[in-house]
Amino acid sequence: MAKLSTAELLDAFKEMTLLEVSEFVKAFEEEFDVTAAAPVAVAAAGPAAAEAAVEKDTFDVVLDSAGESKIKVIKEVRALTGLGLKEAKELVESAPKAVLEGAKKDDAEKAKEALEGAGASVSLK
Repeated sequence: MAKLSTAELLDAFKEMTLLEVSEFVKAFEEEFDVTAAAPVAVAAAGPAAAEAAVEKDTFDVVLDSAGESKIKVIKEVRALTGLGLKEAKELVESAPKAVLEGAKKDDAEKAKEALEGAGASVSLK
């Protein structure tokens, strides 16, 4: 069999339907004992699927409500944000409001646990 150049292979693929390319990929994987599933799936699904496949690494910690222990929640907000008493109180009273924005996953989960421990209802976005 004659050796095909990269350009010739690309031209051959351009003439194939997606179903034919999919069958080729399966046969290629079986023949060479490799897996090309992830890159092919992302390329075929488009950019929306690529964004969904990437795990979110920053979160906003949103105070939904202070609950019944408003003073404890204000203390936690001050500890988490470094805000003064007046600013923390205003933040808690204006719930739903973001307490932390762009926090790492671990930090966001710790903040959520601390606020929930103080009696607040919190969500991560």
